[in-house]
Amino acid sequence: MKKILSLLGLITLLVFLTSCSFVPAEKKCSADKDCVPASCCHAKDAVNKEHGPDCAGMLCTAVCEPETIDCGQGDIKCVSGECKAVMKE
Repeated sequence: MKKILSLLGLITLLVFLTSCSFVPAEKKCSADKDCVPASCCHAKDAVNKEHGPDCAGMLCTAVCEPETIDCGQGDIKCVSGECKAVMKE
């Protein structure tokens, strides 16, 4: 009986640990609208809008930098509770 209880306890712990999210606070989200580009220009990543950069007065080049969300190459999305820049193929 003790072995069964120990095994059930171990299984419960493993389920709990695998279901926990290890997403940093600055990247947590529940919907796409929670996320913004991580940088003002040529963003390659995304963060929660509460941790986003202040881009007031910032000027960026019109260059379409590769591997960024520039020129529609990618979108900012909430993926499994984490803000990400998702590149289009």
